[in-house]
Amino acid sequence: MIGWLHGSLLARSISGQVLVGVGGVGYEVSVPTSLLAGLGEIGGEITLFVHTHVREDAIVLFGFSSMEDRDWFETLLGAHGVGPSLALAVLSTMQSRELAQVLAAEDVDALCAIPGVGKKTAQRLILDLRGRIDLVSVQGYTADDSGAVSARSEVREALSELGYGSEEIRRAMDATRDVDASAEDLLRAALRELAATR
Repeated sequence: MIGWLHGSLLARSISGQVLVGVGGVGYEVSVPTSLLAGLGEIGGEITLFVHTHVREDAIVLFGFSSMEDRDWFETLLGAHGVGPSLALAVLSTMQSRELAQVLAAEDVDALCAIPGVGKKTAQRLILDLRGRIDLVSVQGYTADDSGAVSARSEVREALSELGYGSEEIRRAMDATRDVDASAEDLLRAALRELAATR
């Protein structure tokens, strides 16, 4: 089983595939699309924590920037009905800490913004993962962070009521991921982002 790769970035695609050269061998690895931009230039050194997924017809490698992200991926795979593609989509949409907060807050709407996740799948993820992970301890998440989660939930709901689609809401929330503000300020930032992309 391959658990870690350190080598040179030979190629990458916008769909989330990278080719890592290690000791004369090129390993094709699927990574979260959110990680692609941070991998640096072609030819540069990269390090990935790897999950080796064995199927009857193939061995597929999934790579992450940290062991924590890999652990989240493997935990997601343990949820009912979640395969590698959906687990990767979750981690392409949300960072580990945000995912922990969303699950702790039981924010179904936030999970539904992930491509391929409907309301039933979101509810099932919350039920399955709540029992598998101590969400309060993940990346220092504490009850003090619940206000930020609540604000983001309010903004998602407000955007939905304004008639924006789930994909538009997901993009706006992604673009304002680093905004630490009240629900009102966050909503204004999200609306600015939506106006700029229309």
